[in-house]
Amino acid sequence: MDHERSAAQSPAAAGGAGEEWLLAGRVGRPHGLDGSVHVTQPRAALLDAVELLVVDGRGEQIVRRAGTAARPIIRLASCTSRTAAEALRGRDLLVSRADAPPLEEDEWWPEEIEGCRVHDGDREVGIVRTLRPLPSCEVLEIARDGGGEDLLVPLIRDAVRSVDVEARRIEIDLAFLGEDEPAS
Repeated sequence: MDHERSAAQSPAAAGGAGEEWLLAGRVGRPHGLDGSVHVTQPRAALLDAVELLVVDGRGEQIVRRAGTAARPIIRLASCTSRTAAEALRGRDLLVSRADAPPLEEDEWWPEEIEGCRVHDGDREVGIVRTLRPLPSCEVLEIARDGGGEDLLVPLIRDAVRSVDVEARRIEIDLAFLGEDEPAS
């Protein structure tokens, strides 16, 4: 299963009320003197698919691309100096969900599954805190009901039986994960 999706509710200044936005990355440290910036936590599929981002509630056109998919560098039209780039540091780079590339079956943006309730049959396990990329696959980080250590569940068919984004419910197999008995 490949799971790289995410949907976030837009800030009112960024677009129409209720429009959904995807996080394409965050503005990192400046690169050079022309206003270019490194992008942290990049989602290459989103950054490569669009020419317009929303940053700090404003539409911004990408006028320069450099670096690699893992370490992209961009420059926004209104950002023409190192000082301007530094002022944007830490800001989210948002893409309208309508402009995002289509996903395959069994793919989700992380924000679509964050906050979903996790079950193993009738047993409630917890809530998806985040989707974490690891070298071999992505994992769901689940905050357990009743506290305790978070549960990491690999996004593979043996561990995840089903994902129903609309119902906000994910079914997992605790026995496969070596947790046949309820955690104490």
